[in-house]
Amino acid sequence: MTQAVRHEEMRARNLEVVLGAVSRGGPLTRAALAEVTGLTKSTVSKLVGDLVEAGLLAETGPARAGERGRPGVDVVLSGARMASLGLEINVDYLAVRVLDLTGEVRFAARRERDNRGSRPKKVLGELQDLATDALAEAHRLGLEAAGAVLAVSGPVGDGVLFSAPNLGWQDVRPAELLRLPVPVELDNEANLAALGELWYGDGERDFLYVSGEIGIGAGLVVNGVLYSGATGLAGELGHVVVAPEGAPCRCGGSGCLETYAGQEALLAAGNTASVPALLSALERGDETALAACAAAGRALGIALTSAVNLLDLDRIVLGGVFTQLYPWLSGPVSEVLTTRLGGLRGAPPVLSASRLGGDAATLGAAGRVIHRVLADPAPFLTRAQEA
Repeated sequence: MTQAVRHEEMRARNLEVVLGAVSRGGPLTRAALAEVTGLTKSTVSKLVGDLVEAGLLAETGPARAGERGRPGVDVVLSGARMASLGLEINVDYLAVRVLDLTGEVRFAARRERDNRGSRPKKVLGELQDLATDALAEAHRLGLEAAGAVLAVSGPVGDGVLFSAPNLGWQDVRPAELLRLPVPVELDNEANLAALGELWYGDGERDFLYVSGEIGIGAGLVVNGVLYSGATGLAGELGHVVVAPEGAPCRCGGSGCLETYAGQEALLAAGNTASVPALLSALERGDETALAACAAAGRALGIALTSAVNLLDLDRIVLGGVFTQLYPWLSGPVSEVLTTRLGGLRGAPPVLSASRLGGDAATLGAAGRVIHRVLADPAPFLTRAQEA
C-alpha cells in the first residue's frame, strides 16, 4: 500500500471521527473537538475547514464562556447543503420525504393511491414523479441529495422485493425501475420504520417496532442496531399464526395475524370503510367497532407473546395505523401479554405508541442516507470539490 493511499484512508477515518463527534455532542469548538477525538489541534482545524467548505459543518459564532484563552468558534452540523430522500410504497399510498443533514424535514408529500394489483412500472412511475418534485424542491433550497432509500412492504434482499402479497408483486426490483439522478437502495418498510423510531422517536435503544398497515411487519432494534436476521428477512410478524384453523391469508397460509389485525380486517370487522371512519365509530363508542379493535388487540397480543418469549423483549412500540388505534388496542394487547407471560416474566414489556405514526418509514429511509454520510463523509467532500 502506497503512502498516498494510507494518507487518504487516515484522512477519511479522521473526517468520520470529527463529523461523528459533532453530530453526537455538538456544538463544539475546534479545541473541544481535539480533546474529544484525541487528534491534534492543527489536524482538527484542517478537517473542520474541509467539512465547513463542503457544507457538512457550519460555524455558529463564539463559544460559551468557560474555555481558557481567546474564545473559540462553535461548529455544528449544517443543514444548508446535504440532504437525503426517503421513499415509500404502501398498499394505499405513496410518500416521499427530504431530510437535511441535521434531520430537519425540508419537504414531504403523500399521495393516496390504491396500489393493489397495480403493475410495478405504473406505481413506480407515479412515485418517480413525487420523487422528482422532492428533488426539485431540495435543489431550490440549495440542497444536494446524497441518495435515496425506498421502503416497501415485504421481504427484501439484494435489491429484490421477493413477495408483497397485498400488492400482488413477486420478485420485483423496484429501485431499478426508478429513474432518478441519485442512487436508490431498497429495504423493508417495518425495518426502516424501526430505524425512524430509533433516530427520531423516543430515543430508546432496545425495542420491537410493530408496523400496522394493510400488512403487519416488525423491526427489532437491539442496542441501537437493527437486527434483520441471517438473510435480512426477519420481522414478518403479520404471518405469525394466531389461529391454526383460521381464515386464509394472501401469503398462502391460514390463521395469520394479518387476517385478524391488519387494516383491512379491522375495517371489515368494524363495518367501516376507512380508518377515519373507524376512529369516529370508536370515539362514539360503537359496539361493533369496539369489538373489532378488542379482537384485533387479542390476536396481536398472542403474536407478541411468542415474540417476547423468543426474544426477551422489554419494550414494544406500536406504529402505523396502530398508533391511531392505540387507545383501543393497547388494553386487549396488554391483557393478553400479562396473562400469558406473567408466570415467566412477572411483568409484560412496556407497550407504547410511536410518536411518528405513518411518517416513520420515510423518516427511517431518509435517515439511513444521513447516517451513511455521517459514517463516511470523505466521498461527499470529493463530490463537493468536483461540483
